[in-house]
Amino acid sequence: MLDTSRDPVPAPAPGAVPAPAPSEADEPRGCLFALSQPPLMIFLAVIGGLLLMAAVHDLFLL
Repeated sequence: MLDTSRDPVPAPAPGAVPAPAPSEADEPRGCLFALSQPPLMIFLAVIGGLLLMAAVHDLFLL
């Protein structure tokens, strides 16, 4: 059978002892973790506020 796995480490032999599961600290963090960071949320809030102010200005003052 053709090996199609993307892991650089080959699969263990059938009689081998399995390796311990990786801890949560070793797992990559995704987009939801990035959005939970305060500096990013402050930046996005400032940009959103500027866009909102520009939209209100265009709608009501021009």
